Amino acid sequence: MSDGTAARYLNRELSEVAFIARVLELAGDDEQPLLERAKFLAICSDNTDEFFQVRVAGLQQLRRAGVSGTSADGMTPSEQLAAVREAVEDLVTRQTRVFGEHLVPGLREAGIDFCGWESLDADDRKHLQAEFDERIFPVLTPLAIDARSPFPHISNLSLNLAVAVADPDEGERWLARVKVPPLLPRFIVLPDGHRFVPLEQVIAAHLDRLFPGMQILEHHVFRVTRSAEMAIEESDADDLLTTVETEVLRRRFGDAVRLEIEPSMSAEVRAQLVEGIDVGDEDIYTLAGPLDLSGLWALYDLERPDLKEPSWTPTVPPRLDAVDGSRPDVFGVVAERDLLVHHPYESFESSVQSFIEQAADDPDVLAIKQTLYRTSESESPIVEALIRAAESGKQVVALVELKARFDEEANIARARTLEEAGVHVVYGLVGLKTHTKTALVVREENGRLRRYAHVGTGNYNPKTARIYEDLGLLTTDPDVGADLSELFNALTGFSRQSQYRKLLVAPVALRERVLELIRREGDRENGRIVAKVNNLVDTEVIDALYDASSAGAEVDLVVRSICCLRPGVPGMSERIRVRSVVGRYLEHSRIIRFGDPEKNADYLIGSADLMPRNLDRRVEAVVPVEDADIKARLEQVLRVLLDDDQAAWELGADGDWRRVATTDHMGTHDRLQALARERAGGAQPSVS
Repeated sequence: MSDGTAARYLNRELSEVAFIARVLELAGDDEQPLLERAKFLAICSDNTDEFFQVRVAGLQQLRRAGVSGTSADGMTPSEQLAAVREAVEDLVTRQTRVFGEHLVPGLREAGIDFCGWESLDADDRKHLQAEFDERIFPVLTPLAIDARSPFPHISNLSLNLAVAVADPDEGERWLARVKVPPLLPRFIVLPDGHRFVPLEQVIAAHLDRLFPGMQILEHHVFRVTRSAEMAIEESDADDLLTTVETEVLRRRFGDAVRLEIEPSMSAEVRAQLVEGIDVGDEDIYTLAGPLDLSGLWALYDLERPDLKEPSWTPTVPPRLDAVDGSRPDVFGVVAERDLLVHHPYESFESSVQSFIEQAADDPDVLAIKQTLYRTSESESPIVEALIRAAESGKQVVALVELKARFDEEANIARARTLEEAGVHVVYGLVGLKTHTKTALVVREENGRLRRYAHVGTGNYNPKTARIYEDLGLLTTDPDVGADLSELFNALTGFSRQSQYRKLLVAPVALRERVLELIRREGDRENGRIVAKVNNLVDTEVIDALYDASSAGAEVDLVVRSICCLRPGVPGMSERIRVRSVVGRYLEHSRIIRFGDPEKNADYLIGSADLMPRNLDRRVEAVVPVEDADIKARLEQVLRVLLDDDQAAWELGADGDWRRVATTDHMGTHDRLQALARERAGGAQPSVS
C-alpha cells in the first residue's frame, strides 16, 4: 500500500460493486429460504442495472468529454471503467453460477422447476402453443434491420431477440429484432403449476409464425442498458414539471452503456448489434445464464410461505396501542412526550400514517406541510389524507420532489392529483433535490397554536416501510416546530434561512456541525463516535474521522453499501472499524452518536448520508434527539448492529469485505423483531 491518495480512499464505484456482491452472497447462502435467495438474485440484478444507468453512464460521459482528472482514490475515468468492468465480470459470473448451480436445483427439489423448451414433451408444447396464439403473438412486433430500414430503437432494459432470417428462394439474409413484451409474465407456468418456461424461449420456438415463408437461421437474446441521467437546467425551466416529464421521455433514448448477449451469438449478428446500438467492445457483457434475473421477482410472489422467511407483522408502538378498540389520539400521545417509531419492526400505518390521517380529519388542525420524495406506486394513504385535508379547507402544502431518480413519473402523477384537489404543490429549490423526510402539523389547542413535527429517515411510503429499516421522531418541541416552519418557508417561498434552532439542515449547516462534532471527539480524552449510514463518501468527513482516530478517538461505522474510508491503517485509521449489515431488511436509517452513551452523548437521526450530494446539493434535515429514553433506544439499535455476527461484514484495510465469524448467532433483524415484540407485550397485534 502506497502513502499517496490511492491508499487514503477506496474507490466509490468499486465499493458499490462490492455491496452488490454482498447481496449476491445472500442469494448463494444455503441457510436462506429458497425464495428469499431468488429475491436477493433479483435485487442484485436490479442494483447492477441501476449502477450502469447512473454510475457507469457518468464515467463514460467523463471519458467522452476528455476529462483527465482523477477521483479521490487517484483513478482516471478510463481506469475506473476498466476496474469496474473487471469487477462486474466477476460479479455476473458468480451470479450465473449461483442461479444455475444452487438456486435452480434447490427449487427443483422444492417443486419449482425451470424448464427449457427442448425438455418439454408434446403435451407441454401444445399448451404453450395455445398460450402463444392467444396471449403472446398478438402483442409481438418484429422489426426488420436492413439497408431500407433504420436500426430500431432498443428501449432501456428491454429483453429482445435478434433473429437472423433468409429468403429460401433468393438466399438473401436479414436481421430482425423482436422485443419480449415487458407486460407479459417473465415465466410461463405450465398446467401442473410448478414448472416454468422463460417467455423468450416460448417466443423463439414460434418464430416461424412471425416470419412465415422465411428460413430462421439463428436467434439470440440480448439486452441494452441506457444512461438514466437527466439534463435539467432548472434556471431556464419555466415549468419544472413539464421539463422533468420531457426528460423522462428522453431517458428512453439515452446513450447505450451496456449490451448483454448470449455466448452463442454469432460474430455477424454481434457486429450488426454493436454498430446499430453504438457500443464499444468494452461495453459488451457475455452471460452464460439467463439475462435479466430481475424477472425472479415474479417467482418470489408465489404462495409458498414454506420457502420464505416467516412473515412479520409490525407491532404497534405501546403508546399508540388501541384502547377499547378505538384509535388512540396521536396528538395527545406526542404532546405528552416525544415518540420514536422504528419501521418495519413497528407499524407505519398506526404511527406516521395515522398521524397524517388524523391531522386530515381533525377539525382543530389548520395546516399540514409535508415533503414527498418517493410515494407508493399504487394509491397512497398519505396522498389521500392530504387531498382530504385540502378538500375540508385546511391549508395543505406538499413539496413533491420531481427529480427523485426512477420515481419521476410516479411523482409527476402524484403532483397533478394533489394540485387538482387544491393542495399547494411546490417542487423545491433551484439546483437542489429536496430529500428531507419531514411533516409539520399546525393545530389549535385552547386558543393557541401548537406545532407537531415528524422528522424521519425514510419515505412516506407504506410499502417500503415494510422492507426498509427506518426511524421517525414525532415531537412537539417548539424549536423543532419553528425550525420546520422556517424550512418549509424556505422551500416554498423566497426565504434564505441560514440559521436554525435545533435542526441541522443541508446545505446550510449540516456539514459544519458534523465536522465540529467529529473534531470535538478527537480533542476529547476517550472520544467516541458511532455512525450508521447508507453511504460514506465525503472526503472531508473521512479526513476528519482519520484525524479523530489518530488523536485517540474510537470510531465504529455501520455502512450499508458504499464506503470510501479505509479502516485499520496504522497511523491513520487504526481505531476505526467498519461493518455492513445486509439481510432481510434494507438498512436505511441514519444514526450518529458522538460521545460516551453513559455521559449524555449527542444523538442525531435524519435523512442525510455522509456524501457530497447530501451535504452540499440536497435539502436534508437531521434532528438531535434529547429524550433520555429515546437515546437509550437508539443506543440499543446501535449495539445490536455492532454485535451482529450473522448478517454482518467487516471492511479490512486492504479494501476487501469479509463475513464476520459467527459465534453468538445474533442477527440484527431477528433481534430487533424480538425487542419490538417485547415492547408490545409479547402479543402480535392485528394492525399491520
